[in-house]
Amino acid sequence: MKLTILFGGASFEHEISIVSAITLKEKLSSFDLSFVFCDADHTFYLIEPSKMKAVTFSRGEHKNMPRLSLTQGAFSQKKGVFGGALEHNGVVLNLIHGADGEDGTIAALLDFYSIKYIGPRVDACTFSYDKRYTKYLCEAIGVKSVRYEVAHKEQLSNITISYPLIVKPSRLGSSIGVSIVKDESELDYALDVAFEFDSVVIVEPFLEGVKEYNLAGCFADGAMHYSIVEEPHKEEFLDFEKKYMDFSRSQQVLAADISDELVAKLRSSFDKVYRGMFEGALIRCDFFVYQDEVLLNEINPIPGSMANYLFEDFAKLIEMLSRSLPHAKRPKVSYDYIHSISKAKGK
Repeated sequence: MKLTILFGGASFEHEISIVSAITLKEKLSSFDLSFVFCDADHTFYLIEPSKMKAVTFSRGEHKNMPRLSLTQGAFSQKKGVFGGALEHNGVVLNLIHGADGEDGTIAALLDFYSIKYIGPRVDACTFSYDKRYTKYLCEAIGVKSVRYEVAHKEQLSNITISYPLIVKPSRLGSSIGVSIVKDESELDYALDVAFEFDSVVIVEPFLEGVKEYNLAGCFADGAMHYSIVEEPHKEEFLDFEKKYMDFSRSQQVLAADISDELVAKLRSSFDKVYRGMFEGALIRCDFFVYQDEVLLNEINPIPGSMANYLFEDFAKLIEMLSRSLPHAKRPKVSYDYIHSISKAKGK
């Protein structure tokens, strides 16, 4: 099966996307893989699989590789000075983390060119990329989440949540710009850090003794497919450096030692988030369990290395998902209305 892995992007998570792509090269070695790199200037390059190494990009060697453009149904590579093009028309796996990949930009572009892809659609990106909208989604579908307040850079309101609390940019992942604030003396600095990355921040209470669980999955071949439930081991929270290393994981992890009842509750919340919104994507939801309540912490519409380490047969899952992608039918344009007006005017 042909599969094109699209990675890079103009994002604070650009390097993480490269790490994820390198990891998936190993995990999906049974596929006919192509690698398309989106540089920070939004130029697309076809990367030779043997060159899928971090130094290829840090040294700028990718700039010597074939440039690609988009055409209906494919990435297109110009052939020589006499024209013609070679089309790379495998299913695209959107592996661009953060801006471009998760904010709907790439989804809209691929939809516009009718390119089949694994990843969140534009509406799914809207509700998962911005943490405010994730909260709104939770309220609409009946999924509980951590209470929150919103602070704007140009109109900072008084924060009423008690200390300790967490400050995080509203539209950024990988724990970039996130701070735990233990008392009022640390708040201004934490806000300054978060506002370096976004004009809107989310403030939440820091929950002592909370348990965290990760669950990934997708809808394919007519059924939901779930990963194991993982209980990440960490200190207060996973900072950027720990998450950066986490994105390169390829070995399957052990399932959390939890009851079947809790697994069922996590899956139920996952279903409510996924159905009608994330079809065509493999996502990971990060949950808190606090005082016996399941709370959605975050939706990862393009998780690091696609959360491959949570599945027993990741390659088979990707193959099934590639056969189950939604596609919107384009309306047929006939110009009947214009013709009728012209006919009525005698033109």
